[in-house]
Amino acid sequence: METVVGVFRTDADACRAAGYLKSAGIPTERIIVLMPGASEDELKSVPTTETEAPGPGAAVGGVVGGALGAAGGLSLGAAAATFLIPGVGSVIAIGLLGAAFLGLGGALGGAVLGEALDESLVEGLPKDDLFVYEDALRQGRSIVIAFIAEGRQADVVRKIIEEAGAEGIDSARENWWLGLRDDEEAHYTAGGRSFTQDESNYRRGFEAALHRQTVNKSYEEAVNDLKSRYPTLYREESFRRGYERGRTYRKSLIKSFEKSAS
Repeated sequence: METVVGVFRTDADACRAAGYLKSAGIPTERIIVLMPGASEDELKSVPTTETEAPGPGAAVGGVVGGALGAAGGLSLGAAAATFLIPGVGSVIAIGLLGAAFLGLGGALGGAVLGEALDESLVEGLPKDDLFVYEDALRQGRSIVIAFIAEGRQADVVRKIIEEAGAEGIDSARENWWLGLRDDEEAHYTAGGRSFTQDESNYRRGFEAALHRQTVNKSYEEAVNDLKSRYPTLYREESFRRGYERGRTYRKSLIKSFEKSAS
């Protein structure tokens, strides 16, 4: 199984892309739509059948399909949950895998996920890039994730998502780093170190601090996991400095979010 991810500038574009995927034969239980800033009223506006009027809402209605929505107790075409992501804000996840993607499977009931999904899908959720998705949502963008068979089907899905106006996850990751790079270079070179030489290791350390398994952990607390995932890098000074800066970045996002929410 392979994942294809598209980052969209608007929720309407993301919903439309999800509708195209369903029309192309991708099972609804293999599609996730993540949208920022969703309120309970917006969730209620999602149609529950495919016979609703055309438009972005109808596209969502085509994607969602069969369990109770976690928000508002609504009966939607698929499981839907609203939740808060620290540093991001309110987000809606539509699709049976949506809650599982962010570790909220219990909110929907293990039986629902267990009966509706191949276990390999849950295990294959692309959590390593979670910080990239968070950044996209923070910027008001929406995300579509599709789980498909490798090979020709994957190529078809990529083309559908691309033609629907998506930015690929690799591009989103690079744009995320480009937005940080100047400040990180200034910070790193202030101590007389070469950012040009050390950027790769530094960036991997930075990203490691945002990884789902190590987020909110100090370097010492995460060292065993880091040793396992980065056996040749974890002891490098550039990697460790990047890790510490990644932790600072994460804390600043949460602090800024809490301040704006108060």
